Amino acid sequence: MNPKQLSEELRKGQNPDLTRRRFIVGLSFVGATMAEAVSAYQVGMIEELPDPPLPGLNSSKVDASDYAYSVLDTPDGLMMLVNYSITALLAGAGGKDRAMQTPFLPIAMAGKTLLDSVVALRLARIEWRDNEAFCAYCQTATLCSLASFVLSIPEATTAFQHLFGNRDRGTA
Repeated sequence: MNPKQLSEELRKGQNPDLTRRRFIVGLSFVGATMAEAVSAYQVGMIEELPDPPLPGLNSSKVDASDYAYSVLDTPDGLMMLVNYSITALLAGAGGKDRAMQTPFLPIAMAGKTLLDSVVALRLARIEWRDNEAFCAYCQTATLCSLASFVLSIPEATTAFQHLFGNRDRGTA
């Protein structure tokens, strides 16, 4: 697809898949914002992560834990930031009819958001197990991942149908 057509389709196109993809990009921005706050704390830019006054939340404790620094000698907030950027990239890639034109894109996005959701839920379990507390920022990002996966399903379904022979169905 030429860049001019892609620009027009992404900015002005209207169909349910594009609407859901725009929501996924927005949810990725929210997840990235949460990652930025956690990262700022983890690298010492801010001294504390304020939490809403709800029981079971202690973001500063969770994000200063051994586990938060245990992979690649890197604060996990920075990895979370990269992760949400990749999700936004997958949601923004391709034109309005990508389920039929480049079906691997919606399938990859659905697979990634499913994996993100599974990993986020596993990390929530580890947060609680190790700290008896949750990170409010991380759990907000978890909700973004879960919602993104749900939103990715219709377009991925169309892509699978297109790939495996049920090509007379349009986009969902």
